[in-house]
Amino acid sequence: MSDLGKIDRAFFDRHIAPNLGADRDDVAVGPTHGVDFGVLDIGDRALVTATDPLSILPALGLERAARFALDLVLADVAVSGVPPSHLSICFTLPEGMTDDEFATVWETIHAECADLGVAVVTGHTARYADPSHPWVGAATAMGVGDHGDIVRPDGARPGDRLLLTNGPAVEAVGLLSTLFGEEIDCPAETISAAQDRLEEVYAVRDALTAAAAGPVRAMHDVTEGGLAGALNEMADGADARFAIDRDAVPLRPGVREVCDALGIDPWAATSCGSLLLSVDPDGVADVREALADRGTPVAEIGRVEALEGDDGAVLVDGDRLAHPNADPSWDAYAALAAAANGDGS
Repeated sequence: MSDLGKIDRAFFDRHIAPNLGADRDDVAVGPTHGVDFGVLDIGDRALVTATDPLSILPALGLERAARFALDLVLADVAVSGVPPSHLSICFTLPEGMTDDEFATVWETIHAECADLGVAVVTGHTARYADPSHPWVGAATAMGVGDHGDIVRPDGARPGDRLLLTNGPAVEAVGLLSTLFGEEIDCPAETISAAQDRLEEVYAVRDALTAAAAGPVRAMHDVTEGGLAGALNEMADGADARFAIDRDAVPLRPGVREVCDALGIDPWAATSCGSLLLSVDPDGVADVREALADRGTPVAEIGRVEALEGDDGAVLVDGDRLAHPNADPSWDAYAALAAAANGDGS
């Protein structure tokens, strides 16, 4: 298991996958490494659900931090193509968070949920002695839809085209440059461009827009492990090969420069807000147009092929791309926080 970030696949396969409680027939999609959501059979309907931690970073401004935290939770349901409709949420607040600060967080979550049609159905809120920012709780999102409407995580098929919104590392670069701009050795105009990437970390509406425009065969949000992780996880699930054109992968302004300054690979860094989509060729134009109408950058970066031999599940310009296993943005965050605190580590 890596020191920071999600558990790796080996740990999951050895310790988690064999120990999942009761074996129930109504679990249509259960826990799988690299898969964003689970599915329950509820009569002739499907309940899509996903659970994530809640991270509130006050330095972003409480309203923006709350919206960011909520989108992370709801996006894991939205990538199924089923709109999130219900939310269970738990806050374990640090003692130092005031009533007024939490009221701002909660009212922002309420407003965003109301706009998306999401109802809060239960929760828990309390202060405790040990918790500290940014990890202040967890939430479970749910959506109810038809089984046939679900975009399955393993649904990519040979012949599909691969689309990517926004590009690699927009979340990592946007967050790090906003939180630690003075500690990053880049010109002021580069830091400003990098900070603008923080406006591209919201994926829920993009995911639902793409699914409605489709047909989208599979969809994955580009979180821990970055684009390299998402490509491998989606290709492994489909038992297919993804052939990627490196030059077709977009890099948003400020991303390359900040990643170079921090010594991190943008393809391995978390990029919440970016979506990797496997799309039927007949739907590519419609999906791209629908996303462009929302002002979301989207590029066709490759295609899905039948897996043959041992060349690997993901090839970039013909060379195998491995899963990074660890996300470099964790170490970059720790180093920048140490520099900001002046401890020299």
